[in-house]
Amino acid sequence: MANVFISHRSDDAAVAERLAHEIRSHGHQVWLDVWEIQPGDSIVERIGIGLEGASYLVLCYSAAGVLAAWFNREWMSALARQLNGHKIRILPVRLTGGEPPAILVDIRYADLVKNWATGVGELLRSIR
Repeated sequence: MANVFISHRSDDAAVAERLAHEIRSHGHQVWLDVWEIQPGDSIVERIGIGLEGASYLVLCYSAAGVLAAWFNREWMSALARQLNGHKIRILPVRLTGGEPPAILVDIRYADLVKNWATGVGELLRSIR
């Protein structure tokens, strides 16, 4: 099964965790900040380890916007790795609303706002 990194804004933590549970229930290994970063851990180190091992980065669009420091570093790092030949695929998801960053506007997203079940189904079909 696949290693999946969930990138989301902290405003959307509860919804991102719901999505993470759904992906994990289909047998995939899921990296989610609240599951993987414990008190005393280096946040940068833990995120780096999660991104290094990920085959997929689920990029969660937010009604709160797509500009947030940690969130941006995660998806930008994944994009840089992808462009440098690493096997990581960015899977955009409209989690609570919002629009994609301009550089990713050409990538189709799964729309969980419009229909959660349909959007999750589309996302899961993209994760192999």
